[in-house]
Amino acid sequence: MEDTEELRAARAMRRAMLGDAYVDAQAADPRPALAEFQDYLTSMAWGVWARGGALSTRDRSLVVLAMTAALGRMEEFRLHVGARSRTGVTDDELDELLFQIAAYCGAPAGLSAKRALQTVRAEEAS
Repeated sequence: MEDTEELRAARAMRRAMLGDAYVDAQAADPRPALAEFQDYLTSMAWGVWARGGALSTRDRSLVVLAMTAALGRMEEFRLHVGARSRTGVTDDELDELLFQIAAYCGAPAGLSAKRALQTVRAEEAS
C-alpha cells in the first residue's frame, strides 16, 4: 500500500488511541501480506478517525463501542474499552452505554458487553 499522507495520519491516530505497545505488537509479523493487511485496516478504520469532521474522538469512541458490542465483536470492544483514557470516554459513560446496548441490541449483547467491560476493569485493577 502506498505511504500517503492519509495513511500516515491514520497510523498516527491508531497509535495515539491504542498505544505503542499494541500497535508495535500488531506490526511485528514480517510477512509482507500481513503488513499490507495492517495498512489496509489502518487506512480504512483509523482513517475515519483521522479525517476530522463533526464527531469528536470521544464521540467516535462511543460509536465504535456501541457498534462492536452490537456485532458481538467483544475482542474489539475490549480493545476500545482499554483505550478510553485516550479517547475521553468516562467509566460512567461506559456504564450508561450498557443500557443503550441492551435496549437497542438486546439483552445478550448488553450482557456480553458488561462482562467484557468487567474483564477489562479487573485486568486494569490488578
